[in-house]
Amino acid sequence: MTDKPSPVGRPIRSFVLRQGRMSVAQQRAHDTLRAAYAIEYVAQPLDLAAVFGRAAPIILEIGFGMGDATAAIAAARPEHDFIGIEVHGPGVGSLLLQTEARALNNLKIIQHDAVEVLRDMIPDGSLAGVHIFFPDPWHKTRHNKRRLIKPDFVAQLARKLAPGGYLHAATDWEDYAIQILAVLSAEPALMNSADGYAPRPDYRPLTKFEQRGIRLGHGVWDIVFRKRD
Repeated sequence: MTDKPSPVGRPIRSFVLRQGRMSVAQQRAHDTLRAAYAIEYVAQPLDLAAVFGRAAPIILEIGFGMGDATAAIAAARPEHDFIGIEVHGPGVGSLLLQTEARALNNLKIIQHDAVEVLRDMIPDGSLAGVHIFFPDPWHKTRHNKRRLIKPDFVAQLARKLAPGGYLHAATDWEDYAIQILAVLSAEPALMNSADGYAPRPDYRPLTKFEQRGIRLGHGVWDIVFRKRD
């Protein structure tokens, strides 16, 4: 089977909505916790200080999965505010539950396409950092065009970063790591924080999946760039 061409004018998305089945607890979280911890998509810039009730450095995470790392990072860095973006309902429900359990007042969730959220809701120069951990590698060659980290998207990310802000991507697919490093290196607004790939920063926890991969000898690549002053 080959990919069908995208209809004229419709962008190629980096995700496919496979909602899966939400647990009872995850559905309850959607029903009862969204008002407290979620931001609904609107096509206008957010007042970030109003959202969090304070002025603090903002970290944006794109594609948080089930949210375990997101919650751990937000809990460990209370001096920062975090916005997590995810399209899949079970993951959103999971992070809503963790946010409530940990009483994380510095974390908000948006369930929507990250490309549109970035374009419409995030003011230019407002982010201290961006996390993109283990994005879908779309490893089949015919699907590579769906990969999130491409030049136009990276240029948009760079506009949203404040001077000195960082962009941190991590992947366990070597060919995607090579592509990410090349794309970020070609963006003139960004500079590499390392000589090639970076050591894993202490703030990024190892996931269970990652720990298993390391035991099996699989590689993980972290790429950390900063916006030029």
